[in-house]
Amino acid sequence: MQLKRLATCFVVLFGLVAASASAFAADPENTMIITLKDGDVTIALRPDLAPKHVEQIKKLVRQGAYDNVAFHRVIDGFMAQTGDVKFGNMKNGFNADAVGTGGSDLPDLPAEFSTSERYERGVVGMARSQNPDSANSQFFIMFAPAPPLDGQYTIVGNVENGMELVDKIKKGDAAQNGVVTGPDRMVKVRIAADGK
Repeated sequence: MQLKRLATCFVVLFGLVAASASAFAADPENTMIITLKDGDVTIALRPDLAPKHVEQIKKLVRQGAYDNVAFHRVIDGFMAQTGDVKFGNMKNGFNADAVGTGGSDLPDLPAEFSTSERYERGVVGMARSQNPDSANSQFFIMFAPAPPLDGQYTIVGNVENGMELVDKIKKGDAAQNGVVTGPDRMVKVRIAADGK
């Protein structure tokens, strides 16, 4: 009888954990979909970790600011960086010399570093300068774990679907710190709650 009761508790606990994880990923208001040349990448945004950063990302998505923006810095085995809405739009004002130095017209954000989450494969983080409070619009998607980033860069989401497409993004020149010549781009970016 005790064993049966214990087994039932484990089943209920497992169900609650699984339900909370899938409920978070299923929230359309905090699901960002990036269309790449090969298909869609679905990212569960994390307002629980970085509410100000997620709010700013969603604002930029809804303005269409991320559409056609290049993956300007892509380091094999590390990460793919994008989101320079000032110099990275490949259909409107792309500047190969300046891409990676710009942001949006919105203010820079104070750091929202997490001590509970780690930079693992599929984690989405905010790019910044040496100033921890300088994140604006640029973000990166991790190809592999990077413990030196833990607690140093704001985590804003996790790839839920399509990581194999992220792996196909054109890589940059390692000797040039990942700078990409003829980069791939985010074709379109949207929030799931807004429909197609």
